Amino acid sequence: MCGIAGTIRFRGDLDLDLLTRQRDTMVHRGPDSHGLWCSVDGRVGLAHRRLSIIDLTPGGHQPMLDRERGNAITFNGEIYNYVELRDRLRAAGQTFHTASDTEVILAAYRQWGDGCVRELQGMFAFALYDPHRQRVLLARDRAGEKPLFYRHTAEQFSFASEAKALLADPDCPRRVRAASLNEYLAYGYVAGPHTMFADILRVAPGHTAVIELVTGQVTHTAYWRLPHADPDAAAQPTDALVDELQALLGTAVRRQLVADVPVGVLLSGGVDSSLITALAARASATTIRTFTVRMPGHQALDEGPYARLVAEHLETEHIELEAQPADIDLLPRLVAQFDDPIADASMIPTWLVSQEIRRHATVALGGDGGDELFGGYHRYPSQLQQAFLRRFTPAWLRTAAGDLATHVPEGGRGRGWLTGLAGDAGTSIANAGRLFRDDERAALSRALTYVGPTALRAPEHRRATSHADQSSLVQRATRVDFGSYLVDDVLVKVDRTSMLASLEVRAPFLDPSVTEFAFGRVPDALRATRRARKVLLRKLGARLLPKSLDLTRKQGFTIPVSDWMRGPWRPLLDALSSPDATSLVSTPALVRYRALLDAGRPVGDQLFALLVLRLWEREYRITDLVT
Repeated sequence: MCGIAGTIRFRGDLDLDLLTRQRDTMVHRGPDSHGLWCSVDGRVGLAHRRLSIIDLTPGGHQPMLDRERGNAITFNGEIYNYVELRDRLRAAGQTFHTASDTEVILAAYRQWGDGCVRELQGMFAFALYDPHRQRVLLARDRAGEKPLFYRHTAEQFSFASEAKALLADPDCPRRVRAASLNEYLAYGYVAGPHTMFADILRVAPGHTAVIELVTGQVTHTAYWRLPHADPDAAAQPTDALVDELQALLGTAVRRQLVADVPVGVLLSGGVDSSLITALAARASATTIRTFTVRMPGHQALDEGPYARLVAEHLETEHIELEAQPADIDLLPRLVAQFDDPIADASMIPTWLVSQEIRRHATVALGGDGGDELFGGYHRYPSQLQQAFLRRFTPAWLRTAAGDLATHVPEGGRGRGWLTGLAGDAGTSIANAGRLFRDDERAALSRALTYVGPTALRAPEHRRATSHADQSSLVQRATRVDFGSYLVDDVLVKVDRTSMLASLEVRAPFLDPSVTEFAFGRVPDALRATRRARKVLLRKLGARLLPKSLDLTRKQGFTIPVSDWMRGPWRPLLDALSSPDATSLVSTPALVRYRALLDAGRPVGDQLFALLVLRLWEREYRITDLVT
């Protein structure tokens, strides 16, 4: 795991001092070594911060040069099938000088050109300069595990693993994009290629971007998409599918255990991480180390007993961390680490466990992706229940339910459910996980007061219409979550918090073979129904996990947000609610939500989103807003 940066100049001189500063804003991503390289003509500069995982020798140093072609690469991530690829490429006549997976990418590009990305199994973001073709190839892995930001102007194209590196350029504006602010207030993160910054974008997962040095043209191309669902999936024998899942996931875990440094497993006690632990214990020649975060005093959130049960059954070396209420300085520090604001309070336990694991290991396996692939969220049965009831509910009653939902106050239970019932499948999907309605967002921010109703409802519209070609509601809902919530919330949270601790976290569920199996071959009835979730995963769990483990339990990796808001975080909340504060969010609105919290209303998630936004704009010194 590393940090990469680079600049491609179309006119004018390359500023290597600036590129060095940009690289070193990401020292946490690669504390082991660093590198800087410039093309002979002075038009392309590549930079790298290294966290050594594979080939710890100087032979793995980056940026790395191709001795045969003069190509140069800066690469972040891990290629899990690099050994098999190296054997194939050697058989095709390619030669190697190191044991690193980075050199395998250079050889794969020599052999297959841009098509090399389709051969890579792993998590990655890289930039490869080809002097003969006068172009730079950027690529990002299929699921979007590794980040890749860029800024494109008439003079240059710059890129980096984190937006803060691009913001180290004094010429990079710190302007907020109003549509992204609207998206954040709707769902707690910014989805898609845009960021909160009007002038910074992201290379999309499963895409390449080719930058032509002569013309300055940039071409984005998708090299991978989720497979179509097999219309005959329901006819497949269940036991055969469980066998296939065990084999695919087992192979992914075995590949991802490969490292030249110690490896551990994040174990929550839920079915996803427990299965990863079970398969890792089977594949490893040594005792697996497992790590979990406990929430003493909050039994409903405490996963410790469940994780301990699994660890004892699998005979792992188990380490527990107790999460005490975070001090007042921790949240601002984490917000500073995130490029876009994210209203996900689980960033705190994720950071705590990453910090603890780093004392014992440099790499950790986790269960991310299992919910999106195999129907694990509670919202899927809820959406199916709404669809079922819509078939028998008269139109007038559904309309009345929708009207009633508009009168349910902030924090009121059931208003999203009523809205979903009143609408259609797209409405159900759009209401899942929403923080603030469109009218509430307009009241929250002066920046959105004058935005038209169509633009204001754009975040919901995108989710409601996305993947509408799928005949199955389960397929639609899980694909929306895979392409938005997973990549732009969950994976961002894991990447930034783990990288702050200089820890590499790997996700076996996101191996392409497992992802394509889940979306292409598993029938809805084995993913989510009106009464069950993760049906196929639980069948596998029944084989591999303790019989006494409750496989139907679903507990998010989170903290008691409302309690901490009323307690240790209250001084910070009060300071950011001061009347003289200027913000993207109006102070009266923030004060009103604080009063709702004090009155016992369940608005902790909404208030956390507003608190994070205020901390973020203060940290990133926002100067303007673009409508």
